[in-house]
Amino acid sequence: MDKKDTTEAAAHSGMVGILLAAGFSRRFGEHDKLLHKLNNGLTVAEASAQALLQALPHSVAVVREENLALQNMLAAIGYHVALSKHQNAEMAENLKLGVLAAHSKFPQASGLVITLADMPFIQPHTITKIANQLATAAIVQPVFNGKPGHPVGFSQRFKNELLAIQGDQGAREILRAHQNEIMLLACADEGILRDIDTLADLPGQA
Repeated sequence: MDKKDTTEAAAHSGMVGILLAAGFSRRFGEHDKLLHKLNNGLTVAEASAQALLQALPHSVAVVREENLALQNMLAAIGYHVALSKHQNAEMAENLKLGVLAAHSKFPQASGLVITLADMPFIQPHTITKIANQLATAAIVQPVFNGKPGHPVGFSQRFKNELLAIQGDQGAREILRAHQNEIMLLACADEGILRDIDTLADLPGQA
């Protein structure tokens, strides 16, 4: 990490990243999409994880209990890994697990930036900007060409609402309920809209 990166990290040292990496890749095929290698040699999960960790050195990851390869990889690069032990856990359950892990590991957290492990094209500087804005905003969501994307940042006061969500919609309920408090952060990062669901979503695979 160079001097500029260190300064940026210090500016939002109270912000904690949550990487949600406990999905099942059902639309991708028989292989785990998070362990699929990109053109740069990194797996989908590695690229997503490294971007988040570069912006937010204090980060946790939620991984399925049986996915040892992913657990080991994330732990090796510096993540505190929380294990999702329920075979049919929905996104809300995994998000809540991440929120609890984040506050347990980093009790000084003043905000959370929640990102998905199947979005490997998000740029670290985008996450840095979200975290910096979260120091004064309630919720921060990046926007590319008028379209909102990920990751989304939530200030500490939303902890209880995040822990109360249900189902497979993640934090969308909270975004709908607090639309007037969302700071939409315009950015030039198309990666905020690009998730990997199928092989066709990968570069050169369409």
